[in-house]
Order: sequence, then structure tokens, then C-alpha cells
Amino acid sequence: MTPTPSEAPKPMGAPAMTSAPKPKAPASTLSSDLVVKGNMKSSGDIVIEGTVEGDIRAHMLTVGETATVKGEVVADDVVVNGRIIGRLRGLKVRLTATARVEGDIIHKTIAIESGAHFEGSVQRQEDPLNSSAKKPVPGAATAKAEG
Repeated sequence: MTPTPSEAPKPMGAPAMTSAPKPKAPASTLSSDLVVKGNMKSSGDIVIEGTVEGDIRAHMLTVGETATVKGEVVADDVVVNGRIIGRLRGLKVRLTATARVEGDIIHKTIAIESGAHFEGSVQRQEDPLNSSAKKPVPGAATAKAEG
């Protein structure tokens, strides 16, 4: 019986092929009864339902309806359902109808749903995650929106 190509022996020293990519870790969740005082940093996803007093840096950040964040938020993807008091920097920013943001938003793309409350300036940049990026120009694009 001749071995099929999948059964053929591999040459010595050949690297093993991994068929499946490494599974993505689940998001870290801070429950509604949790209060965090201090900065947070993660290369993964964070879901906040409680209160954070400090800066947050993550790959994807979801601010729940019951959540309050007081500090700077920096993430590739940010979805705001709750409240942020401070600057928000993200490649993709979405303020849902229940969002309350008091601070400047620096983004690559932004979506603001009807009903969202936003006070501050908004500025588009190609690389909003770069902290050395220039600060928004006063009066450039200032918005106070409440739908």
C-alpha cells in the first residue's frame, strides 16, 4: 500500500505546520460593582461596566452603559455606551445613543449615533494612537452634540 500525500513522512528538520492560528484571549471584564483607581494597559480587549479613575490603553475597549472612565483612553477600537471624562484616542471610535463623552476625541474614523452626548473637540488624524501627535488646534472642530 502506498502512503497518500498526507501520510508521507516529513523530511527531518522540516518545521511543523500549525493549521490553526492561536485562539484570541477573551476580553477582560470589569463588573459594575468594581472601582479601579490607577492606569490599565492590555494588548487585548477590555470591557468596562464599573468605574475607572485612570488612563486606559487596550486593543479594543468597550465602555458599558453603567461605566464611567475618568482619564485618557487609547485603543485601536473604542465603543462607548457609557461615560468618558477625558481625552479619547482611537483608530475607530463609536459613540452609541447612550454615550456621554466630555473631552477631546482624536480618531481615524468616527461614528456618533443619534442621542449620544458629546462635549469637546474632534480631530481626525492618520495615526491617532501616536502620543506625540500634535494637540488639537483650539477652535478647529469643536462640537457640542446632543441628539
